[in-house]
Amino acid sequence: MAIITLTTDLGSKDFYQSALKGSLLSLMPGVNLIDITHEVPSFNISYAAFVLKNAYPYFPKNTVHLIGIDSVYSENTKYIAVKHRDHYFVGADNGIFSLLFDDVPEDVVELNIMQDLKYLHFPLVDIFVKAATHLAKGGKLKEIGLPVAEIEQKMLLHPVIERDVIRGSVVYIDTFCNVITNITKDLFTKIQKNRDFTLHFRKSEIITQLSWHYNEVPEGEKLCLFGISNHLEIAINKGKASGLLGLHLGDIVRVEFHS
Repeated sequence: MAIITLTTDLGSKDFYQSALKGSLLSLMPGVNLIDITHEVPSFNISYAAFVLKNAYPYFPKNTVHLIGIDSVYSENTKYIAVKHRDHYFVGADNGIFSLLFDDVPEDVVELNIMQDLKYLHFPLVDIFVKAATHLAKGGKLKEIGLPVAEIEQKMLLHPVIERDVIRGSVVYIDTFCNVITNITKDLFTKIQKNRDFTLHFRKSEIITQLSWHYNEVPEGEKLCLFGISNHLEIAINKGKASGLLGLHLGDIVRVEFHS
């Protein structure tokens, strides 16, 4: 069964999400629609990229991923479809694809699907839906657009590496209020070289050991670990780390390694 995933900032309060799904089902009855999230903060492409990047590899090959972030019509924004690692992606060329992929995508086309004027302010339920269902039915990229050589580039805030120190920042807070940083496991291991470390945050808070799982410390105690995203997380066993520790998006964390 064909699969289309949905990653948007539409939320659940209004009719927009339902209109999107209804439009997809109208063009492709029976398609398997999977919500990745509709709770992306408005227009926040880096947040959306982090979520989708950690979700899409678990889906079967040829899954189509529809991305509805900052997609309102603009003279300066192209709508594109992308094939990458046997997955398809449809969205606005606003920089999100450069954040989503670690390497150059295999095939990219600028969509040339005719816009229905009654959907001018909601291209998600017109252009994106037509492109996504076309691909989900096995259609080719070249049938819905013209090849483009480059996509819009955006830069993520990367950790700063100094001698024996990694200075990173909070990039995501999940439903459980676990705090996820931009420090990857590969970077941490490369700089650590089997040395002890101290993780500093919020002036006086420290953690000095990595945990393998959340229950490794007593309930209510803080910990750090590398979770499913392979990014360094700060958590509290059975607690809400973000609120209790006062950590928010963009806050700085620092890892010091000891000789």
